[in-house]
Amino acid sequence: MLPRGLGGPRSLSIALEHNAGEDNVVSGKSRAFVSVRVKICGITSAGDALASIEAGADALGFMFYEPSPRHLNIRAAAEIIRELPPFVARVGVFVNPSEEQARRAIGECGLDTLQFHGDESPEFCRRFSLKTIKAFRIRDETSLAPLREFSSEAWLLDSYVPGKLGGTGAQFNWKLASAAAKLNPAIILAGGLTPENVRQAIAEARPYGVDVSSGVESVPGKKDPAKVRAFIEAAKAQSNRRSSPFEILLNFAL
Repeated sequence: MLPRGLGGPRSLSIALEHNAGEDNVVSGKSRAFVSVRVKICGITSAGDALASIEAGADALGFMFYEPSPRHLNIRAAAEIIRELPPFVARVGVFVNPSEEQARRAIGECGLDTLQFHGDESPEFCRRFSLKTIKAFRIRDETSLAPLREFSSEAWLLDSYVPGKLGGTGAQFNWKLASAAAKLNPAIILAGGLTPENVRQAIAEARPYGVDVSSGVESVPGKKDPAKVRAFIEAAKAQSNRRSSPFEILLNFAL
C-alpha cells in the first residue's frame, strides 16, 4: 500500500529526475543517502522550538490535547509557530478533536501536518487537505490489523500503556515496525526513544522517521537542549545508509 498521494507515475518520475546524475536510481546503483526524519514533539515554548531546529529537527509537534502536560492552546501554539523559520514541519497533535477544533488550529497556527492520536476514523482523517499522520498504540502483532484501514501519509507507532495516549516513555517491540512497513513504508517510530537507544531502534525497525517527547525532557513539557542534540545526532548518524528508490521518493515527496 502506498501512502496517499505517492502512487502516481508523475510523482515517481519527479523523484527520479530529482535524484538523477551521478546516482542512478533506476539501475539500483544509487549512492544517495536518506537521513531519517526527526520530530520533536510536545513543544511548549519558542526557546525549545528554536533549540530543536538548531539541533537539526525536521518537524515539531504541538499538542492540542488538554489532559497532556505538554498541552498548548491554539493562541499559544500560534505565537510559537510564528517564530519558526521555513522548511520545518509544523505538526498539530490531536486526540479525538472535533472537525471545527482541527480546522481552527490549522487556520490560526499555520499547521502543515495533522497527527491524530485517538480513535479517529479513516473517514475523519480524510476530511482535511493537509498531510496526516495516524498514530497507533502497539501492544503486539494484533495491534497492526487496523493500520490497513488508513490511507494517511504516515503511520506513527507508539507504545501501548493502559489509560495513556502517548508521551509515556514506554517502549514496544521495534521489530513490529518492520512488519508494519510491509503495508506502508512511511513508518514513524515513537515510544520510549532516548538518545541512548535511538540508534538501535533505527537499526532494528528502519523507520522513515522517529518521534520523541519525554525522552529528551528535563521535566514534562520542558526540553533539555543537550538531550535533544544528542538524540538527533544519534538518529542521523545511524540513518546515513544506502537508500532504496522508494525511500528516496518518500523523502522528496513528503
